[in-house]
Amino acid sequence: MPQPIARNNQQPNGIPTLHRVLPPTRMMAATAATGARRVMNVGYNLTARGTAAARVQKPQVVQPAPAAPTKPSQPTGDSVPKPKKNLRVAIVHDWLVGGGAELVIEQLHAMFPDAPIYTSYCNREWRERLDGKVKTGVLQHWPFSILRKYIGVLRIWWFTRLDFHDYDLVISSSGAEAKGIHVPSGTLHINYCHAPTHYYWSRYNEYMAHPGFGMFDWLARFGLRTLAGPLRKWDYKAAQRPDYMIANSGYIKLQIQRYYDRAATVINPPVYVERFQSRPATGKRHGFVAAGRQTPYKRIDLAVETCTKLGLPLTVIGNGPDHRRLRRMAGKTVTFLGKVSDKVLEEEFASAKALLFPGTDDFGITPVEALAAGTPVIAYDDGGARDYVIPGKTGVLFDDQTVASLTKALREFSKQKMDTGAIAQFSRRFSREQFERKMRLFIRGALKDNGKHAGS
Repeated sequence: MPQPIARNNQQPNGIPTLHRVLPPTRMMAATAATGARRVMNVGYNLTARGTAAARVQKPQVVQPAPAAPTKPSQPTGDSVPKPKKNLRVAIVHDWLVGGGAELVIEQLHAMFPDAPIYTSYCNREWRERLDGKVKTGVLQHWPFSILRKYIGVLRIWWFTRLDFHDYDLVISSSGAEAKGIHVPSGTLHINYCHAPTHYYWSRYNEYMAHPGFGMFDWLARFGLRTLAGPLRKWDYKAAQRPDYMIANSGYIKLQIQRYYDRAATVINPPVYVERFQSRPATGKRHGFVAAGRQTPYKRIDLAVETCTKLGLPLTVIGNGPDHRRLRRMAGKTVTFLGKVSDKVLEEEFASAKALLFPGTDDFGITPVEALAAGTPVIAYDDGGARDYVIPGKTGVLFDDQTVASLTKALREFSKQKMDTGAIAQFSRRFSREQFERKMRLFIRGALKDNGKHAGS
């Protein structure tokens, strides 16, 4: 019987912690009013956003007193209390066209099936998957449906004009502009942050080099170069509006702190792990697999180049703007399958020795899907991979995005024997059920707080 894999730095009950930050004026007022109160025991991070006005023992771990209790008697699983039935909830998302972020919305919809879902644009597939609850506006229609992709100002204009007076709780899911909504006093705003807006912050240079709009790349570059300065200022200000922020990984938690001066709680996104665990063992595993959208930052080229040099079999799944370049550099041991069905993806993951994941991702749904199939992950030691790749247990991490570094990791991997059953069991920590349990606990604690320590 495989033994579950545990991280030493995880809480044994897996209960998330609420994080809230007081702005400078309220922080100073609170400090003056409390007098001799011991800052260490208050439970809030009294360090103002972007300042060092107060020092606490663990400035990145903020545990407000009104949050959900973390005693051993804390209810877990199905026993977690649900929010009151008459809670009026709205959900907001940047756009709905397909991807890992949309899976968060799908699970939030399952949690709050009556909640409307506001977004700037939605395709037909996601309207159906979300049971007709999606609400869009003028940006859904031509020509704005095209222009909205190039000019973030249009999305800012749309999101900041939404009216949420009829709701008690608004959950924004955002890696762009949706977090900038305005909610009235008395309405709680929780932001699930997939990343600080890439094209304003951490990946600005990548977007300038490879906008990804084909013949309209010139327009995307012009818009981004012209507006990046003022939009960064808006984005920072918008990130101060949510009452609470949730990060989808430990990596994004640090990014939120770096770019937004905000604390955040980590709740990993939901992964449909069960679909990769319904297939029987396929016997001996062979070769390696790389999967995902083929864009420069995913660094699939590093996997292709390394396996070509070493003569190792590699199956590449997916498509994207980098596809032709990858084919040109690939040797005889590299096979391209393009976009595949769910069945083929499950089979490839279940039969591979390991998944190669050489890029830096905010979280990384694909590697967790591979883990669900019992497949180890060989990943670059950065980004969300640190949340689920445990060296020697669930995979191998390598230090540099070079052929030499990945080669060293592959040789190290060949000397190890990992328990595929334990790896599959470990992946259940990222299941939809775990996501819902942690989100409900977080929301319950935030509602109990009831805005007493508002951070914006």
